[in-house]
Amino acid sequence: VQLQAFGGGLVQPGGSLRLSCAASVNIFTINFMSWYRQAPGNQRELVAIISNLGSTNYAYSAKGRFTISRDIAKNTLSLQMNGLKPEDTAVYYCNAQISSQSVWGQGTQVTVSS
Repeated sequence: VQLQAFGGGLVQPGGSLRLSCAASVNIFTINFMSWYRQAPGNQRELVAIISNLGSTNYAYSAKGRFTISRDIAKNTLSLQMNGLKPEDTAVYYCNAQISSQSVWGQGTQVTVSS
């Protein structure tokens, strides 16, 4: 399984970005897909997760602002981020959990700054 994340960039506070993660396999076969982020000097933290049945869960900091979704036909995971704050600045990573295997995509930088 290979994951390729894209969509990061520079955005002003209050703005929006949409991250995408393309998978090399049928994502319906993946137990869980998620987005993590890591800011400089911080540990990598879970932002949002979606199961193969479509159930979702979010970190407290993301609730109400971020939406995780899948496009099974395109084998793509997305993260719609609205109301971005400077503290959302980080490298964002997509992750796929298949049984006991954990696969990471390369990170995509999100910078929220005026």
